[in-house]
Amino acid sequence: MSTQQQSDERPPRGNARGFVQYFKHDVISGLLVFLIALPLCLAISVSSGYPPIAGIFTAIVGAIITTFISNSELTIKGPAAGLIMIAIGCINEFGGPGNADAYRAALAVGVAAAVLQILFGMFRAGILGEFFPTAAVHGMLAAIGIIIVIKQIPFALGVIDPATGRAPSGAPLDMVRQIPSYFLQANPAIVAIGLVSLLIMFVWPAIRKQLGPLKFIPGPMVVLLVSVPMGMALDLLHAHSYALQGHEYQLGEQYLVAMPDRMFGMFDDITFPDFSTLAKPVAWKWVLMFFLIGSLESLLSSKAIDLLDPWKRKTNMDRDMIAVGVGNLVASCIGGLPMISEIVRSKSNIDNGARTRFADMWHGIFLLLCVALIPTVLHRIPLAALAAMLVYTGYRLAHPTEFLHVYRIGKEQLAIFVTTLVVVLVEDLLVGVAAGILLKMVIHVANGVPLKSLFKPYIEVQEVDENTSIIIARESAVFSNWIPFKRQIEDIGLVQHRNLIIDLSDTKLVDHSVMEKLEEMERDFQIEGLTFEVRGLDTMQPLADNAHSARKRALATMRRLTIFAEADIEEWLEENFVHRGVTGFTSLPCTGAGRRDLQGGVTVSRTKVRIEIVMSHKTCEDVLEFLRHEVLPIHHVTVCVETVDVVRRDHFDATTGSSIVEH
Repeated sequence: MSTQQQSDERPPRGNARGFVQYFKHDVISGLLVFLIALPLCLAISVSSGYPPIAGIFTAIVGAIITTFISNSELTIKGPAAGLIMIAIGCINEFGGPGNADAYRAALAVGVAAAVLQILFGMFRAGILGEFFPTAAVHGMLAAIGIIIVIKQIPFALGVIDPATGRAPSGAPLDMVRQIPSYFLQANPAIVAIGLVSLLIMFVWPAIRKQLGPLKFIPGPMVVLLVSVPMGMALDLLHAHSYALQGHEYQLGEQYLVAMPDRMFGMFDDITFPDFSTLAKPVAWKWVLMFFLIGSLESLLSSKAIDLLDPWKRKTNMDRDMIAVGVGNLVASCIGGLPMISEIVRSKSNIDNGARTRFADMWHGIFLLLCVALIPTVLHRIPLAALAAMLVYTGYRLAHPTEFLHVYRIGKEQLAIFVTTLVVVLVEDLLVGVAAGILLKMVIHVANGVPLKSLFKPYIEVQEVDENTSIIIARESAVFSNWIPFKRQIEDIGLVQHRNLIIDLSDTKLVDHSVMEKLEEMERDFQIEGLTFEVRGLDTMQPLADNAHSARKRALATMRRLTIFAEADIEEWLEENFVHRGVTGFTSLPCTGAGRRDLQGGVTVSRTKVRIEIVMSHKTCEDVLEFLRHEVLPIHHVTVCVETVDVVRRDHFDATTGSSIVEH
């Protein structure tokens, strides 16, 4: 958060006063977000099998309409890379890219999904987004990232049929097998544009901070500033051929974005849905996909942006879902892609200093003016440049650190993550997410969660005093019973404005998803000036060395260190042990003779001290490191290490505590 943002008063919700007071901030942010949104909307639309203008329609509708319905102040609504595989799957189901009937069928599917989203919000079902386990959602997003990269390879290599203007498509694994043939068919001139664009996408974020005034230019816009002149130098507007190392290659408009050829021509491209499609049972599979995955992504993005909002304003998720549904309804009725609350553009909106939701509106107005007034300029954008942007987006979704991060939270989380990812690649999104959820439930049961408590929380509410209540949870606190658990927390704490204590000491398992959500609840209570305390976690065994890892009721495995040393160094040893995190020790005087004594012929017992310590594995390693390097070289000390089980981990580990947040 910038100093300026910290010093400003909390901006009002999007109203007339906020519009006027923060006009400058919101217009500037809207302009900068527009520079990112323009190429990304085109790229997402082309990759989804829709006409390029469809993504622009969606962003304009999302920006202008949802601004006046949602109370999410800093999210940007528009097409998202996460829905590409659903959109292209739907288009392929009804005839494939370039088929007008398939396009109109997909629009009808979008309308039906939008109606479900509106009903979803009206019946206050936005909380259902809380059901999906974090590892499964991240696995789904990583799979989407991998699929995006795979799908963009033909575009980046210039493997496009000159007659149809289409790139090869198919199932992800089938396309992976075809990658060698794509390289053999590559068009070197287009590959050059793709490689330069990809290099810019990866290098620009690392160097832009050192570029002074240029740091405000987003990477996608730099790609356009470089790739468009490259396309003009290659004369891609006109069909011609060139020879290279004995091979002849074709160039032409098929390698450029298809856009209207005159001012205000975008309105000629408005397309209406074919509602007869909804009479086909297969259409409802795609309705369900758009509805579930789109709604989930939108809810998660809005929640993430609430956490980043410098003024900690909280979005009404039901109202935001209605806004997204209305936006999708209008967009689908005129030829647009499905929209969500988009995380990357929203984060940029915050970084650019936006204050209210009118920044979203301004980014839509800039898009409208650009596409309406200068469509022929946009027609010069090479498809390979757009492919490079999406390859970068896909790489970020499936970044190797995602796997490492999930592994650190727990091996069982990595299993859920990988299972979801693989099944999505082999089957589809819904089956993949369902597989991840099913595996998580199996793991919970294996960890001792009773079947009866998988979906129903067993909780008891008690009053501590006139301002404080305690909720005692029994059996389990897991992702699948979190929704009713959360409603109780909100009703007692946030609605009745009471401090709250959550006692989890009687649960058999608290899973990773609930650990994260309890931390979110703690922040919500702090914003309202209330206290939120979680008890009982320190009596449970974490499944990994991470603040958000699942906790299981079981004996905790610790290390017991026994040291025999000369009595005159006892105090020095004990001071160093405590300094390295030891929470307690037992010291007893004793007598004995060591190996050196006996080898030297001494059989008389010497006065010694026996120090015994129980500690965590990490603390034990620190203590052993001290003994190896600072004690053993100069003192005669005997050290023994063994593994023991203890009832309460917190008695022996200084890093544990009642708070669920790492401060």
